[in-house]
Amino acid sequence: MNCLLHPTYFPNIAHFVAMINAENIYFEVWDNYQKQSYRNRTEIYGANGKLALTVPVIYTQKNRQLYKDVLIANKENWQLLHLKSLQSAYRMSPFFEYYEADLMPLFEKRFNYLLDFNFECFDIVSKCMELKLHFQETETFEKTPNDKTDFRNLVRKKNEVDTLKPYTQVFTEKHGFIPNLSILDLLFNEGPNTELYLNKQILAT
Repeated sequence: MNCLLHPTYFPNIAHFVAMINAENIYFEVWDNYQKQSYRNRTEIYGANGKLALTVPVIYTQKNRQLYKDVLIANKENWQLLHLKSLQSAYRMSPFFEYYEADLMPLFEKRFNYLLDFNFECFDIVSKCMELKLHFQETETFEKTPNDKTDFRNLVRKKNEVDTLKPYTQVFTEKHGFIPNLSILDLLFNEGPNTELYLNKQILAT
């Protein structure tokens, strides 16, 4: 299977389920940027429940803009805020300290373009999971691809994925299981078992 996805900020679990079951991964880079999506947003499990972390971008809806051309608004110290949120949410998880140092470059290096930052997130997280996932970038935009399973709908914030099996989360006893959070939630809680979990999941196409 060839899968087609949008590169996102610390992709959610469904994205990785699609990728781990694919022969070839294609990342869409020729679409128009859309607000209110996981392109610049990831969701984690904080002490008060689901918490969204959003990368601020320079974007106006007056003029259509390609996703690959969207700049990060680096005037805000968003990287430090995101890092502190992750530390607060996951310092008690079994594997946070194990992976923290590997993730630090994402919060210390300045990135100009959102797409470049998302690719770096994907690369570092894949290395943390020891997954050899290779991808290609699309060369044109296809509304209806012929040779790829289209998972681009997973980028929508309102898209619900309810087929993922529960695993133990830090605040499960407080708020219950929250599905399809950032891959970081699974990684910090399951560590080396992350790949095994992903392989057992099934997505509806």
